[in-house]
Amino acid sequence: MMTRFLFALCAVFALTLPLQAQEASGEGQEVTSPAQAVSVEPTARDEQIADRILDILRSTGWYEAAQVEVKDGIVFLDGRTTSDDHKRWARDLASQTQDVVAVVNRIEVVQEANWSFAPALGEIKSVGNRIVTSLPLIVLALIILPLTWWLSALAAKGLRRWLLGGIASPLLRDIVSRAIALPIFMIGLFVVLQVAGLTQIAVSVIGGAGVLGIIVGFAFRDIAENFLASLLLSIRRPFQAGDYIEVAGMAGSVRSMNTRSTVLLSLEGNHIQIPNATIFKSTIVNYTSSANRRDTLVIGIGYDVSVARAQSIMLEVIAGHEAVLKEPEPMILVDNLGSSTVNIMAYYWVNAKDFSMLKVKSALLRQVTKRLTEEGVSMPDDAREVIFPQGVPILQLEGAAEKSALAIASQEFSEGAREAAAAAVAADEDPVHEAEGNLLNEQSEVERATADAVVTEEDGADLLSDKA
Repeated sequence: MMTRFLFALCAVFALTLPLQAQEASGEGQEVTSPAQAVSVEPTARDEQIADRILDILRSTGWYEAAQVEVKDGIVFLDGRTTSDDHKRWARDLASQTQDVVAVVNRIEVVQEANWSFAPALGEIKSVGNRIVTSLPLIVLALIILPLTWWLSALAAKGLRRWLLGGIASPLLRDIVSRAIALPIFMIGLFVVLQVAGLTQIAVSVIGGAGVLGIIVGFAFRDIAENFLASLLLSIRRPFQAGDYIEVAGMAGSVRSMNTRSTVLLSLEGNHIQIPNATIFKSTIVNYTSSANRRDTLVIGIGYDVSVARAQSIMLEVIAGHEAVLKEPEPMILVDNLGSSTVNIMAYYWVNAKDFSMLKVKSALLRQVTKRLTEEGVSMPDDAREVIFPQGVPILQLEGAAEKSALAIASQEFSEGAREAAAAAVAADEDPVHEAEGNLLNEQSEVERATADAVVTEEDGADLLSDKA
């Protein structure tokens, strides 16, 4: 930034050099036309004109090394002086002399350094006199401006409380009340300017402020865009505090919204700040606006199994779960035909406000898989082709090795193994497993876990709050 400033300063200085040179050359030789009619046969000789003008210049004492040369009525003035007025006076003197045709003024103006503090002291004295003269106006301004400001704030507060209570958005109430109360302060400012005789200056300042406002608006366009988006979002209210939403690829429960951004709390416990302009221009999915949500799960069964029978089993298990709503009823539909399975998709509804969609799906998959296994419904894996380039070696066991392998293959479960298997089967029948925790919505658990988290948010009231 400093380099650019110095470069611009040098460029301006370089551009002004030719102009200064031209001005200097113009000041060096100033040609003046005659102030009187030119005589064809002048009565005064050139020497007489030169002597007369030189005597007058020396008598004033204003000029150093003054020289006057006259050729055919044209006067050439040379020398030095300390004032532009003296230079012009010499020119006028010569031009008004008898029988002078033209004047070439080559007198140089030499500015002398003035080390006197008298001008500065005089200016300080003048400023002090103006301050003393303006004391009554300053006192008046100190009385009127704070008074009108206080009245404006009082009027805005009264408007928000008594007349604008029907506006749901706190931000909109504040803007409207301030816009209505602003003329009170403007009247006080106008009175002060009118008494001071600065109304024209005030108009100029207001006009300049308008231009400055346009420049600042372009410079802070994103901030203004976020502010307007905050205003529109606070009016439309597409979500409330605590709603679980998805916007711009981010999902989480809404914590707060200020004049710049909205803070979300994800299920992983992360705080996400999204600019309000991005939210306003994006698609908002509000999962909490309706408590009931639909979810799906897919089960693949073998081609040798009756599809209708598998559908009946899945419907019985899903409809009997405590977290699945009775209305709308679950649907069990054939989705597609895979390479080795018939894929059946189950559609069911859950009260997402009370239950967790992830936990309910986990419990349903566990119970449906167990029940299909008990009913002998095969659920094969996707078909794979395994190639053995060198063939499959076959080893035939004989003697003691054959007897040992047969004993292992025919070995029965021990009593402990049978009890463990029975316990596993009983666990699969439970609506919820201990590994799944409970089926309740995990948003409250996430909020409790992150209650001590420190989130840096912008100053200002929460626009989602109903408080004014």
